[in-house]
Amino acid sequence: MDDPKDLVRRGYDALSLHYDAAFQGETKYRRWLSDLSGELAESSRVADVGCGSGIPVARDLVKAGHHVTGIDISEVQIQRARELVPSAEFIHADATTVDFPAGSIDAVVAFYSFIHVPLDEQFLLLQRIASWLRPGGLFVATMGHREWTGTDDNWLGAGATMWWSHADIATTRSWLTQAGLVVESEEFVPEGDSGAVLLWARLAE
Repeated sequence: MDDPKDLVRRGYDALSLHYDAAFQGETKYRRWLSDLSGELAESSRVADVGCGSGIPVARDLVKAGHHVTGIDISEVQIQRARELVPSAEFIHADATTVDFPAGSIDAVVAFYSFIHVPLDEQFLLLQRIASWLRPGGLFVATMGHREWTGTDDNWLGAGATMWWSHADIATTRSWLTQAGLVVESEEFVPEGDSGAVLLWARLAE
């Protein structure tokens, strides 16, 4: 099989515009972003892991007065993000290789991106994220509900292959605790015959 990360990169390169249209990019995550903004102090620093085209997360958080750095493995997504949200910073990279100074980030957002990270790298990425956060900083992410790894060779009916991998939520919860993050809430988000889990966690002070 091709390198999973390369499948993800190529998939989003091919389907960047189609993905935004299919998942209502302009308006998705509205409540989640509103709740997050309510938790953040003025001019907070936010890292968006798997930022996609920058819409809506980076755009809405910048509008709310925060400093946003988006990270994405897809060059097409990053190019679009830089055009669509010029006031944010965007890094074209595999998130598992990116680093920020310890304690320099107020919140990390990861909506539907961890599910594209190889399972054996997810705990290490959580540890890395915890190191970025200031004490009391927030991690808000969607994670898999059931353990599963697989591909779709015709994702969204658009002819591109996509790859996913995620642990069950109990395992993810354990990883968060080991990384020093305290889970404050969980919300199941239905999707087809399964779904994701929206997690809010905070770095222990």
